[in-house]
Amino acid sequence: MTTRCGFVALVGSPNAGKSTLLNRIAGAKLSIVSPKAQTTRFRTLGIVVRNNAQIILVDLPGIFKPRRRLDRAMVNAAWTGSQDADLTLLLIDAKAGLRDDVREIIGKLAGSGKRVWLVLNKTDLVGAEELLPLTKDVSSLISVEYVFMLSARSGDGVDDLMDHLARELPEGPYLYPEDDLTDLPDRLLAAELVREQIFMQTHEEIPYQATVETESFKERPDGSVRVEVTIYVSRPGHKAILIGEGGHKIKSIGARARMELQGLLERTCHLFLNVKERAGWDEEKARLRAIGLEE
Repeated sequence: MTTRCGFVALVGSPNAGKSTLLNRIAGAKLSIVSPKAQTTRFRTLGIVVRNNAQIILVDLPGIFKPRRRLDRAMVNAAWTGSQDADLTLLLIDAKAGLRDDVREIIGKLAGSGKRVWLVLNKTDLVGAEELLPLTKDVSSLISVEYVFMLSARSGDGVDDLMDHLARELPEGPYLYPEDDLTDLPDRLLAAELVREQIFMQTHEEIPYQATVETESFKERPDGSVRVEVTIYVSRPGHKAILIGEGGHKIKSIGARARMELQGLLERTCHLFLNVKERAGWDEEKARLRAIGLEE
């Protein structure tokens, strides 16, 4: 029996829906999602077997103009992931259209020599008459092999994309066990689920000025796990907001993250959160390495 296997990079601007698409295809929350831009910070793999093909989807940080060392590492991770993939899915928010940042991404992809498929996402939010002109505009800037119109949120059109990927990936053996969903270690998943709740439960600059690291991940004799996580913030005021009056906010963040983690790991989790002020963490190489980033 012939099998196929390959890496598929999800490339686009922040909030194009890359993480939502990855989670939809995988059937599990592998990459955190929030309505805010620049949620994803590092490469996340989603591994799916379909029609004798192992499709290894690579969710990458959104591409934007970097300002900090953290930003530069995120953008570098996105472009490196695209170059290493067998093909690239260029995700464009159909409602936002062909913005300047999308044009810049297209310009760089056009010069890469890589196989590119165009995916217009969030098509449930726009009229059908707007999709063809957008497709023509993008196709005038870059050569794409296929065009897909879908909604990662609802799942409409996703099966068609997956069937094409299963047919088009190169022949070869599977690179991961068939029951693997991702290559992320459990301790990194725990940190990301906490960070997702920071995005969901705090506002303005706080989610962008915080990083999360799992300090300890220990198996217990009863089959449960004890997880100790540290949240680093840049300013004293951010620490106070994250903790909240009487510890209310940090308890809420921990409770929701624990529920998500238990669902993914399918066992009881004892999650303990600690908040520390650390000015300039986003310029520290050690902090970037801790979340899987390199410059």
